[in-house]
Amino acid sequence: MMFDILVAGEINPDLILSGDVTPEFNQVEKLVDSATLTIGSSSVIFACGAARLGLKVAFIGMCGKDVFGTFMLDEMYKRGVDVSNVLLLPAGQTGLSVILDRSNDRAILTHAGLIAALTAEDVSDDLLRSARHLHIASYFLQVALRPGLTELFTRAHSLCLTTSLDTNWDPSGEWHGVDELLRLTDIFLPNENEALAISGASTLEAAMEKLGQGNQVVAVKCGNHGAYASHGEKTVYAPALSVQVVDTIGAGDNFDAGFLYGCLKGWSLEKTLRLATACGSLSSRGVGGTSAQPTLEEAMKYV
Repeated sequence: MMFDILVAGEINPDLILSGDVTPEFNQVEKLVDSATLTIGSSSVIFACGAARLGLKVAFIGMCGKDVFGTFMLDEMYKRGVDVSNVLLLPAGQTGLSVILDRSNDRAILTHAGLIAALTAEDVSDDLLRSARHLHIASYFLQVALRPGLTELFTRAHSLCLTTSLDTNWDPSGEWHGVDELLRLTDIFLPNENEALAISGASTLEAAMEKLGQGNQVVAVKCGNHGAYASHGEKTVYAPALSVQVVDTIGAGDNFDAGFLYGCLKGWSLEKTLRLATACGSLSSRGVGGTSAQPTLEEAMKYV
């Protein structure tokens, strides 16, 4: 096997505007403190975080032959992510998210572009055979991929891959279609609000019990309150690190990278969760999701 993880995901950069970013219409121009073009998309931030920890990561997605697509592929390649399977559409537009950052809160404006274009049929069996594990993020944004994910996870299992899912937020607020896929998901990685919405439970404890009814590992991110993970009858907790927070964009994706590192290495649930919370916490020290991603050596100081 060439790769530890295959990521099938969306590709888009983030343009982060910081300061007084509340817009005023009627052609009012406002000055902001800073503007940063950086790697975006949960799937790509995760892939870069996993590669930073030393895992061999391959990525399949779609982007255009445009400035944003070129930027993303160059940055992924620099960070050790294999992009040879990315599908380039000359006439397509790479997606873009504009993040209005007020330090204590943010709003996100996204142009979907090709974010929703990848399908399950684009992920061949040969590509699956090259990896140990398949990871999916941004479930609700990847509209074309979603209908075929159950079949894709089934194919992955038949080829001896394990699977993981981080749905991220559902912009529609409907949370439809996850139940069947969860039965084929080995590792489920929601945050607390997503876990409550998907399970329909009123408490985190009840949500984790419902979401982990099979043999799934469930790891729930609770921001600065740390994280919980459960497998069968066992539930463990790890606190977040105390760090100087600059930007929480991508913290959950870096948590996922740390958690899957521990799982693929056969670590205990406790040690795996501690690495995950360290990766998520440390990533918040810089702007964007990738500028402060820790190495394994750096993260292990807190495990």
